[in-house]
Amino acid sequence: MFRFFENLVDPYRSYTQVDSPPRKLWPYLQDYLRPFSKVFWATGIFSVANATIDIVLIWYVGVVVDILSLGMPAQVWADHWLEIVSVAAFILIVRPSIGGVHVALLHNTIMVNFATMIRWRAHSHVLRQPVGWFESDFAGRIANRIMQAPPAAGEAVFQVFDAMAFASVTLVGAGFMLAEADPRLLVPLLVWLAFYLLLMRWTLRRIGPASQAAADARSTVTGRVVDAYSNIHSVKLSGHHERERDYAREAIEVARQAVATEMRIITKMDVTLTVLNGFLIVAVVGWSLLLWYQGDATVGTVAATSALVLRLNNMTYWIMWSTTNLFENLGVVKEGMETITHPLTLVDAPQAPTLDFREGLIEIDGVSHHYGRGSGGLDSISLTIRPGEKIGLIGRSGAGKSTLVKLMLRFYDTEQGRILIDGKDIATVTQESLRRQIGMVQQDSSLLHRSVRDNIKYARPESSDAEMIAAAKRAEAHDFILNLEDPQGRNGYEAHVGERGVKLSGGQRQRVALARVILKDAPILILDEATSALDSEAEALIQEALFNVMKGKTVIAIAHRLSTIAAMDRIVVLEDGRIAEQGTHAELLKASGLYARFWARQSGGFIGLEEAAE
Repeated sequence: MFRFFENLVDPYRSYTQVDSPPRKLWPYLQDYLRPFSKVFWATGIFSVANATIDIVLIWYVGVVVDILSLGMPAQVWADHWLEIVSVAAFILIVRPSIGGVHVALLHNTIMVNFATMIRWRAHSHVLRQPVGWFESDFAGRIANRIMQAPPAAGEAVFQVFDAMAFASVTLVGAGFMLAEADPRLLVPLLVWLAFYLLLMRWTLRRIGPASQAAADARSTVTGRVVDAYSNIHSVKLSGHHERERDYAREAIEVARQAVATEMRIITKMDVTLTVLNGFLIVAVVGWSLLLWYQGDATVGTVAATSALVLRLNNMTYWIMWSTTNLFENLGVVKEGMETITHPLTLVDAPQAPTLDFREGLIEIDGVSHHYGRGSGGLDSISLTIRPGEKIGLIGRSGAGKSTLVKLMLRFYDTEQGRILIDGKDIATVTQESLRRQIGMVQQDSSLLHRSVRDNIKYARPESSDAEMIAAAKRAEAHDFILNLEDPQGRNGYEAHVGERGVKLSGGQRQRVALARVILKDAPILILDEATSALDSEAEALIQEALFNVMKGKTVIAIAHRLSTIAAMDRIVVLEDGRIAEQGTHAELLKASGLYARFWARQSGGFIGLEEAAE
């Protein structure tokens, strides 16, 4: 039975991905509400039926009281036993069936699938964001919004059907019941309703902004806490435990004040509602007693109206809280939408083809990129890298080396100029097909919090274990992998490496990353300080493996240690975002320019990065 309701809507159904989702709440939610339209109609019908049954039962309590006052118990039972038994059967069989379907639609269909659909699509959208977008925010805050907004949207939908529909039917039913007993009983109900709606309006106008401010403050707290945990080594190494505590406390205090503001509104609402409900109880029950005293109402009428207003008294707190929670949840959704609906700024061209890789000719044509700042980055770079050529790329920090690599991978679009591979502008082909042709090992190789096997095969999931092990051996990683064991007892290639590979040493992480690139076997290879985390012995072994991997590939190697790139076919020296000089190691030494000065000044084989150019 549960599976039937859980499968009424497929949260992973295919949909059209858009680059710029709606930024307003209701247009955004409409895309998610549409697949649930039939379920919502059914839920609404059963919600109305449920509320109607409860009102009718309250009315029937008055009928029973009047029946009991008609005569002796035996005679009453003889005259009304069939009616009473039928109502009992209805309460025992029909009411639970209707209520069960209503609850199953709410909990097992809507609550299970609605939030899942939003989270799945939001995550899919965020994954498509460019690297620069992630570099501008806390990973923890992004994740927090993706985790919080979908269930908040689900709760909002739940409140609409569980509280709003139920309350509307109950209120209308109450009006009919009181009017049937005596139309004058509607007067206190209508007066109470007017003030209740005013109180609700006052509350909602304030609780929405307050809730959004509280949700934003909580996200900031999460971001700061996750930032500290993600960089715990730096925190411990710098001895900044107290500083991080104070940094988090600032955000926590802002969150506390935001919640306090929200709770003041709730308290004012609650006290005012208690006064209003007191008026409703005294007015309606008192008036019904007066009518009974005057002979215009039966005892059953007094009993039914008393039960009704007591139910309304309890329900109004629930409705006010539900309505408040509804708008609080909508506030959380709106806050999350700042992240999960952010338009994509780097997308594939419409109908973009895959990259038709043939030889690996790379042409960088008048490329400038300053990250929108007007300075820094690259300035009018033109460079041709022939198929199979090995290029060494050097320069001081900030010279533009990493920017050039990011542009080649199309992590950013160039501000001016273009980059071509085999004559095809990389901005006109799909990003995935471009990156499939490029293997890269970075200076700080972070790994996924998964097994060693998953990390190496991430480059080519369809590869065999034999191919994976061969790549690990070429990267000098196989032996230490066999000795790995994680806290859960998983060994070797099944051992998990921790967040960003924290359970491995820097050299071990680098070797696993090298194994991944070797397994990928892409025709273009980018090495960004690929051996910087290795000791001298391991570096010598892996350098030899890398030179074997480089055969037949187009290679761009960034290095501060000049000895690692001296044997390249050509060395390109960047300075202030421009190509200062290029040539072979021997030619650049003979030219006595920047490269020659770097070579002369290097200490232990590294560029004197802090040295100013002469």
